Amino acid sequence: MSWLVTGGAGYIGAHVVRALLADGHDVVVLDDLSTGFKERVPDGVPIVLGTVLDRAALDRALLDHGVTGVVHLAGKKQVGESVAKPLHYFHENVEGLRILLAAMGEHGVRSLVFSSSASAYGMPDVEFVTEDTPCEPVSPYGLTKLVGEQLIAAAAVAQPLAYVNIRYFNVAGTASPELADRGAANLIPLIFERIDAGLPPRIFGDDYPTPDGTGVRDYIHVADLAEAHSAAVRRLTADPRTALTVNAGRGVGVSVREIIQMVGDVVGRPDLTGAVEARRPGDVARSVAAADRIRTELGWTAHLGVREMVESAWAGWRR
Repeated sequence: MSWLVTGGAGYIGAHVVRALLADGHDVVVLDDLSTGFKERVPDGVPIVLGTVLDRAALDRALLDHGVTGVVHLAGKKQVGESVAKPLHYFHENVEGLRILLAAMGEHGVRSLVFSSSASAYGMPDVEFVTEDTPCEPVSPYGLTKLVGEQLIAAAAVAQPLAYVNIRYFNVAGTASPELADRGAANLIPLIFERIDAGLPPRIFGDDYPTPDGTGVRDYIHVADLAEAHSAAVRRLTADPRTALTVNAGRGVGVSVREIIQMVGDVVGRPDLTGAVEARRPGDVARSVAAADRIRTELGWTAHLGVREMVESAWAGWRR
């Protein structure tokens, strides 16, 4: 089978491309390189320049490369930005997905792995978030992911379409330095940026109902997450009737202060502490995955811990 990876030159996408290649799949990348980098894509993997909003680019990618399945990672993903620009997020994430699904339907592409998010759940007052936890997103970003899942389910009835929605929790680390997250939007690279600037890391709120008052998240190594996508592709290849939504996390909660402490230990700054600022709109107190379903359905389990995430991310940042 040949798989199209949208956003395949991005941070997560580049890892997914390598995981699919390692499993023996032919891969083609669709990316406009607005946040991705061409050098992340391995030699020999075709790149079609464009976005999922560009139907002509999609048609070229699907037809010219005999695509039989899609891993859809392209889209906007910043919670705070989505609060400020909700219409932009709906255009990019929902309209983009609609155009992709239409192109897949027309060209007979019947398998889809969708990059969803734990943000779809909102602020559930539970110790562990299961896939059956009610979804009540508190940000436009989370809402676009939930609407995306609903759109896929509706399209699956009509086209038909087999799919796996993967609800990511917090992604960190890198498989190799050249694939590292080059942006400063996620917590760990944000801490690195502040260290380089000689400033304390920022803590957005220390009055949450958590053990140390800072937000608690479930962190997953990007290499483990890439393997989850490979597992989803294997499932879709084996069972064309698949209709599945799964969490991708470790089931372990780590607070912002604990991440700062781990970074300080890794970079040789045991005195590293954070500066508290106001909460950001759309942030939740705690979000930790129950990862039983993905283990049962896809045979996947995360293997790498937070220290491996921080150490590999730091090596990539220094590069």
